[in-house]
Amino acid sequence: MGPRELGLPMQVAAPEPGELPAAVTIWEVGPRDGLQNEKQAVPVEVKLEFLDRLADAGLPVLEATSFVRPEWVPQLADAAELLAGLRRVPGIRYPVLVPNAKGLDRALESQVRDIAIFASATETFTRRNLNRGLDEQFAMFDPVVRRAVGEGLSVRGYISMCFGDPWEGAVPVEQVVSVGKRLLEMGCDQLSLGDTIGVATPGHVSALLRGFVAAGIGVDRLAVHFHDTYGQALSNTFAALRHGVSTVDSSAGGLGGCPYAKSATGNLATEDLVWMLEGLGIKHGVDLGKLVATSVWMAERLGRPSPSRVVKALSS
Repeated sequence: MGPRELGLPMQVAAPEPGELPAAVTIWEVGPRDGLQNEKQAVPVEVKLEFLDRLADAGLPVLEATSFVRPEWVPQLADAAELLAGLRRVPGIRYPVLVPNAKGLDRALESQVRDIAIFASATETFTRRNLNRGLDEQFAMFDPVVRRAVGEGLSVRGYISMCFGDPWEGAVPVEQVVSVGKRLLEMGCDQLSLGDTIGVATPGHVSALLRGFVAAGIGVDRLAVHFHDTYGQALSNTFAALRHGVSTVDSSAGGLGGCPYAKSATGNLATEDLVWMLEGLGIKHGVDLGKLVATSVWMAERLGRPSPSRVVKALSS
């Protein structure tokens, strides 16, 4: 399904050039979002070594796993075992996705200090993913976020389908902003704006970020999460950087997808992001050589090559 079928704007006014951030925090989602859609079971020992290797490469945030119900995402059924065996490196954050109050209970039992919740900007995806309506999702998240904040945890709010939904088409900017405002009001520290099916364009990214700023929400509260379905993930990231966004989600080796949206393909590859940041002179703190070696190592265990162009170029 292309942009026209989704009802996305084919032409959007270009944003005014902005000053790029001096440094970017890379929020590595490979261990969770990257592996969750793998059909073959990845042993917990491999996941733990993956996390160790990513930490050694200098990534400051490693989203470790999720306490979702095992029948929903079998790949992450070992969350408690993984966290029990995790060698936490000082200075590195290991957030965990929690879907509900029971997930928060399990996260607290595992001494997690950073959590994330997964909301949606559209009615259809909320029902398919959470079995609740768009407004009903907030009643589920509110006690989770408030309790987590009370326990001293930081809370990130993911918003999926920010740019397009395979069932509803283009998503109005004001609808996404409204969801984001409600998540911040209940206590989320940061919002990650997700292009779940990879249909965003740089102009659309600029329009959404302008919408948040117009609503009084600074870009310091925002992160971006792009999928590369149409090859736009890096372009979209650059557009976000021009607006001052300084937290970018990515997945080592370009692993990932979404088990609830079949048209979703891989995440922005962390190596491709690092290569671009290097060229822009933006600090990121990642050792690209170690990161490429890690993605090659994981690709061997998954039995297929990494889709990352930078991994292919530097490992050939």
